[in-house]
Amino acid sequence: MENCSSTTDWLERLRWDGIAGISLPVISMKLLLRKQYLGNLQNDSGLSFCLVTWALRQQFPPADALIYTGLAELGYIYVNIDDCWSSPTRNLQGNLAPDPETFPSGIKALADYIHEKGLKLGIYSDAGAFTCQVRPGSLFHERADAELFASWDVDYLKYDNCYNLGIIPEERYPPMHEALNATGHTIFYSLCEWGVDDPALWAGGVGNSWRTTDDINDSWASMTTTADLNDKWATYAGPGGWNDPDMLEVGNGGMTFQEYRAHFSIWALMKAPLLIGCDVRNMTAETLEILSNKEVIAVNQDSLGVQGRKVYAEGKDNCRQVWAGPLSGNRLVVAFWNRCSKAVTITAKWEVLGLHPTIKVSVRDIWKHEDVAEVALTSFSTRVDSHDCKMYVFTPQILSYVAA
Repeated sequence: MENCSSTTDWLERLRWDGIAGISLPVISMKLLLRKQYLGNLQNDSGLSFCLVTWALRQQFPPADALIYTGLAELGYIYVNIDDCWSSPTRNLQGNLAPDPETFPSGIKALADYIHEKGLKLGIYSDAGAFTCQVRPGSLFHERADAELFASWDVDYLKYDNCYNLGIIPEERYPPMHEALNATGHTIFYSLCEWGVDDPALWAGGVGNSWRTTDDINDSWASMTTTADLNDKWATYAGPGGWNDPDMLEVGNGGMTFQEYRAHFSIWALMKAPLLIGCDVRNMTAETLEILSNKEVIAVNQDSLGVQGRKVYAEGKDNCRQVWAGPLSGNRLVVAFWNRCSKAVTITAKWEVLGLHPTIKVSVRDIWKHEDVAEVALTSFSTRVDSHDCKMYVFTPQILSYVAA
């Protein structure tokens, strides 16, 4: 439910490459076209440029930024176009058509350019009569639109929820699933139903990810609320189908470095699709440090595919929190999240982590990239600054992890 006139969004973190089957997480970029600039992309600094001129004649800065920043090597390989890419009406053949002001050479040409870079292209449509910015939707056009997307070699589809004619999502979203599968072309199917009808309960057999919440914004209050809402559905996520609490706001300026680090940590622990919402061409060193942390990304992409969750909270408004989840190799990821207004010490006892009380673990700090304890027994405590998050991987010395 993005707004074409809002701040430019860039990257989207995705979790599975296909419609049916199981795979490790992947990462992608989302482009939000700004209507007031006639389809030109604009970042926060006010610099605008023509998508097609750059893409087909010289270079495509958003895609190239993924490469020269090293983000593509970490898995950020999808470039996803959001709303406003299409003409205001379908063409004479009844098909969607690119806006000629934005894509005079067509989407297939852009897809070819993106693929030549070793990246993948995503596109946007809506399970309604119109998109959120009143471009043609795909409701009742699923087969034709899916075939069109496949003919363009599109690799990903975000499917929104505007102008849905009051038809329940359980009826509107499966037809596109069937249409995409019928093309024989691998396309990631991302349901953007905003969590209205609790898609975690029914979307597992329909899409590869589903939004569990309304749109996030670049604030501490929105981020923490969104995390809590997504946590509710932890048991419904797994390989092939993931809870999506919306994009990352890291680097957009509305939160502190510590808050952004907590944001990225918790999204990674929840195995959430990670949507990088800043301009990667002009991001700060601190922003890149957060987004490119290989050890945190490895938690998110762990092959076990189990969403971590909040396992303990105490203090005023439950502001001292422990989030945790199992990893492959009988390991645990444990995040100590301080949502209090001052620095506090947070303790994780073995019982809340599902560990036998006699178990010894080694502890690695995956933000500092260092081992901090060779042996910890019965509990582990750490001092955490206000609104910050420390994240560790616990490795039991014997196989004794049990379900919490």
